[in-house]
Amino acid sequence: MKIADKFGKGRALFSLEVFPPKKDSSIDGIYKCIDEVSAYNLDYISVTFGAAGSLADTARSVELTSYIQNSGITASMHLTCIASSETDIVGITKTLRERGIDNVLALRGDLPADMSVAKHDFSYASDLAKFVSNIGGFGISGACYPEMHREASSFAEDIKHLKIKVESGVSHLVSQLFFDNEIFHNFREKLAIAGIDVPLDAGIMPVTNAAQIKKMVTMCGASIPPKLARIINKYSDNPEAMADAGISYAIDQISDLLASDVDGIHLYAMNNAGNVKRIYESIKSQL
Repeated sequence: MKIADKFGKGRALFSLEVFPPKKDSSIDGIYKCIDEVSAYNLDYISVTFGAAGSLADTARSVELTSYIQNSGITASMHLTCIASSETDIVGITKTLRERGIDNVLALRGDLPADMSVAKHDFSYASDLAKFVSNIGGFGISGACYPEMHREASSFAEDIKHLKIKVESGVSHLVSQLFFDNEIFHNFREKLAIAGIDVPLDAGIMPVTNAAQIKKMVTMCGASIPPKLARIINKYSDNPEAMADAGISYAIDQISDLLASDVDGIHLYAMNNAGNVKRIYESIKSQL
């Protein structure tokens, strides 16, 4: 089932993002995680496209996505195009179709440190979305940035490119992580003004590791509001307290978003079934 078709049923969707383990690590741990979270009434699970979007790791992403789909949960796999040719994408989508997977998240991908590995068939995620749309048979999701893409010169330019992405075949959006709900609410208003009316999932990442979240914030450009900054500063040297406080912060965020009639919550789960359970048990009555 296409992800976009799951919306409009009078409730918010609840979904996760997971990632395949590195090549030298066992995949059994993430299989166990999927088995554990399958009890939580998930609408879909998305799988990242290998390590830093590397084609060499695509097989593991396909394997994990297939496992999720075969577990009875709608699965979606990330596709990145910065290091992919049209031939690469045709091959990957053919494999996905053979596995019964009909949802993808179209991304450009991070610019590689060594640009010699970059290919030039696609310049933007919108180009990839249009190409996959022309292949046919897939529900296409796209990323969006409540605090603006780092490479955009202005918010107006970023919204313009997002509208092109939707016009190119994206039927569902997933936001980058954010920690201030007012930023997300303002972003939704900008989308409405621009006439972008596809379903929008709010991307939430529980802050359970101070060093990890600082790295993520540096990579994606999300801001840390004063309340969360105080939590990080106080508990950065106490992992258990940091995890408890971070999960509580995420639960508060999600509760406010659900009360504001958000289309869906997409949890960046970091392959941690225990954290998913704690969050789901706290919000399930609101879904």
